[in-house]
Amino acid sequence: MIVCVCRRVSDREIARHARAGMTFDEVQFELGVATQCGQCEGCAREVVAQCSASHPVAALHRDTGAQAIQLANSIKESNAWNSSQLSAAA
Repeated sequence: MIVCVCRRVSDREIARHARAGMTFDEVQFELGVATQCGQCEGCAREVVAQCSASHPVAALHRDTGAQAIQLANSIKESNAWNSSQLSAAA
């Protein structure tokens, strides 16, 4: 459902940002919610409050850690990594 008609921001977008640990002010800055006519502010705040209460911020850190490990493994497996190890051994 579209919450902010002026900026075309949906409740799903707001919820995704709130689940990532963002406060209403941060969501407002990032998405522009409630920055024009202001009619959506109450609904947007409610979505943020519901999502931040039901999804703790710790889940964000767990997901980020997994992505960092995946990135490090892909770097280790690349040809550039292997060639730099060979030149260091020589």
